[in-house]
Amino acid sequence: MTINPKEITLQALQAYLQNAIAPRPIAFASTVDKEGQVNLSPFSFFNLFGTNPPTLIFAPNRRVRDGSQKHTILNILEHDEVVINLVDYSMVQQMSLASCEYEKGVNEFVKAGFTEEKSLKVKPPRVRESKAQFECKVKQVIQMGETGGAANLVICEVILMHFSEDILDESGKIDIHKTDWVARMGGDSYCRASGNAIFEVPKPSINKGIGFDQLPLEIRQSNIFTANDLGILANIEHLPENQLIDEHRKQKKGEFTGKSRDEIHHIARNLLRDKKVTEAWLTLLS
Repeated sequence: MTINPKEITLQALQAYLQNAIAPRPIAFASTVDKEGQVNLSPFSFFNLFGTNPPTLIFAPNRRVRDGSQKHTILNILEHDEVVINLVDYSMVQQMSLASCEYEKGVNEFVKAGFTEEKSLKVKPPRVRESKAQFECKVKQVIQMGETGGAANLVICEVILMHFSEDILDESGKIDIHKTDWVARMGGDSYCRASGNAIFEVPKPSINKGIGFDQLPLEIRQSNIFTANDLGILANIEHLPENQLIDEHRKQKKGEFTGKSRDEIHHIARNLLRDKKVTEAWLTLLS
């Protein structure tokens, strides 16, 4: 299906975009207006965009239904500071409550049951319950239009970070398995980054992988390997040397003799599942 964004309703377009471009991390943004009144609201058009300087961008966009501006962007235009608090599973229902469109001047910290924590370098308070908090100076606001759904890109420089000891390892680094972040999907759906949802894909080294084009044809055309399996095999820097292959043959003592190609591919695939990439290659080449 091919869709021209200009040929469908704004509501339908938003649904397609939010369901396809997902999951999205959530910026739980606390701001103040020129009179110091506090606002707290979540935004899933958000991410990290640089480290020098540390740059976060989130977008409190115009309301789709009528094009009106949200309190967060109005506050930022009056006072160019924000605290971006991250959301984990333990606070997701409270966070959702804070997204209600309360009247200006209503403090969502109070409505949603969060605790204001005084920031050290900016005026907006932090969310004490959040396990990662970023005090930011707003460097630029880019307004993309004045109609419903138009983006307001808020470009922020992080000037101070706070992390709960609950998510740190013994060396003071964030342990991803101690976090429980939630992210936004489309509609009413969220996802939870924990447990089996977390997996590893080793980054390619400085040296290049051999690539799909260098895989033997019978491996590339195998009915056993998935595209991900082939990606792992193709990410090896070079094929095992003949000496290593010979040693592997002697060690296995004819274990693969008489086995079909598919049977050998099954064995290699299981080795890949166990992250034994070199042994999988030795099995394929022995």
